[in-house]
Amino acid sequence: MLKRESLSAEQKALAINLDSLKYGTIAEIGAGQEVSRIFFRVGAAAGTIAKAVSAYDKKISDTLYGEAGRYVSRDRMKQMVDAEYQTLTESLRADRPNTTQFFSYAATVAAKSYSNDNECHGWVGIRLQLHPSAEPSDIHIHVRMLDRTNPRQAEALGILGVNLIYGAFKYWQNPKWLIESLKDDLAEDRIEIDFINFSGPFFDDLDNRLLNLHLIHSWLTRAIIFTPDHDNGSQGVAVPAELFYKKPVMVVRGNFRPVNLVNEDMMASANKQFKKEIGNDRVISLAEITLNTITQDNTSPDDDYLKRIDLLNSLGFTVMISDYVRYFRLRAYLRRYTQKAIGIALSVRNFDTLFDTKYYEGLEGGMLEAFGKLFPDNTFVYVYPVINREGQLVTLNEAKVNETAQPLLDYLKVNNRLKALEEYTQEYMKCNGSKIREGIINGRSNSEDGWESMVSETIIEQVVAKKLFDFDR
Repeated sequence: MLKRESLSAEQKALAINLDSLKYGTIAEIGAGQEVSRIFFRVGAAAGTIAKAVSAYDKKISDTLYGEAGRYVSRDRMKQMVDAEYQTLTESLRADRPNTTQFFSYAATVAAKSYSNDNECHGWVGIRLQLHPSAEPSDIHIHVRMLDRTNPRQAEALGILGVNLIYGAFKYWQNPKWLIESLKDDLAEDRIEIDFINFSGPFFDDLDNRLLNLHLIHSWLTRAIIFTPDHDNGSQGVAVPAELFYKKPVMVVRGNFRPVNLVNEDMMASANKQFKKEIGNDRVISLAEITLNTITQDNTSPDDDYLKRIDLLNSLGFTVMISDYVRYFRLRAYLRRYTQKAIGIALSVRNFDTLFDTKYYEGLEGGMLEAFGKLFPDNTFVYVYPVINREGQLVTLNEAKVNETAQPLLDYLKVNNRLKALEEYTQEYMKCNGSKIREGIINGRSNSEDGWESMVSETIIEQVVAKKLFDFDR
């Protein structure tokens, strides 16, 4: 089995410099000119870099690239890439050998500031010819810098930029290797990449959603967000900082294989009550799936996630795929991006796990630490009832857990951290995920209580038309 070679940033920069075919520009705003510095430091950069520029003054930047609504944004990075690539090719195409592969690299970032404790992030992109005279292709990424000092952030951005330029030329035929190479020479706690997009003639057949999921598998991020809006040029993949900014969020965690009537009812009920209680209707409705959910049909795990993403998106829900097992880590992730209220909806059925000490093994403070981190501020959990084996309705008020955890449950109820959902549809509680999946495999049913009775018409139509989850195999 072939293995990808892991090189240092200096080794990669020198390899590019010694390749007479590669020629381009490097434009960096924020955190210095770290990428170009590495190329110049290793030597032979005159054969690679036509121009290195850093336009910090906004008026100068606007003169070069046009005005921008926000200077640290994907739109600004694209303006930089477009302008630099056009200038490069128009100026030099006639003078350079016809074997030249032109490229333009651009980064606009907000690094650690001396004046305030700002969110340290940026947009990085490259436009390049993957063959001489070919139409160019593009790669865009959004990065969060995790180092605590400006010099360290600048250093990390320099390494990341070299990794992107080298990877774009070297691994374009294997995008997963390209993604994995972005963290070469960087410790895991230095950067986070929560968005990547490939476009252009050599990337037309790629599914950017699958490649964004690979960011999680590669430990470059812990979560990826997918919105129903597929018209943004990114196949619905969203940047968390932009999506959640100053918005309340309601999360429902589930398997969603497929989404059933209980899932939909829980989401609708929790959203309605949450909006009413917080007095804000700009809520992001988030369906969250953890990576530890197991696929059971003949598709790969990532293909299975895409099926569930498509179904949830078709119902209007934003979807998050994450590797957060515990709820307090999910809450901490969302709190990075918004100080507005966070709601989490779950079922009484989840209490068996939620109040089980085994669920918190390895956590120093155990269950108490987990709940303390879940409820430090305006975070609330909304609880959906279930029908027990005796056919009785069990709401939050009737719910019981093991005797050691019961006082904690009572405390959370009295202090209004756990809230009973006021509206629910009792007839939907017959839904059973295992029966739905078994029924789908057997095809359409003629029974009144078949799998079709437990999901919406929208879901039935898609499962049948697309033969999802081994339908009628």
